[in-house]
Amino acid sequence: MKRLTILYWVTTALFSLWMLANAYAYITSEEARRLCVHFGFPNYFRIELAVAKLIGVIVLVLPRLKGRVKEWAYAGFFITVVSGFIAHLASGDSFRESTSALLALVLVLVSYASYHRLQPIKSITKSTAIGVLTAVV
Repeated sequence: MKRLTILYWVTTALFSLWMLANAYAYITSEEARRLCVHFGFPNYFRIELAVAKLIGVIVLVLPRLKGRVKEWAYAGFFITVVSGFIAHLASGDSFRESTSALLALVLVLVSYASYHRLQPIKSITKSTAIGVLTAVV
């Protein structure tokens, strides 16, 4: 359990720092602005992405936030990272230039999987309506 907790926090911290740096660059960096133009994104979209990444990081790192809100944060990051990879390739960047998005994808998937492995199952009940065991979390 200790290794799993360490794995969760290391991958979550690395991914969160990456997304925070990304969000900061979207707001302050001329290079990030040019990259968004290169992808064909409107200027306001990079600000939306920055704000969404900031909110998502807060949700990921606060231990008290659990359940659906954390699930939505992971889903949003998954979509963002996969979309970033596709945007790189679709805009003519090489596969090698696009691999950073794949590394981010690995980090977020390992964080997500380890988060779920750390969540206890509170109780198991038998559903009389359908006659199967269901976990109540």
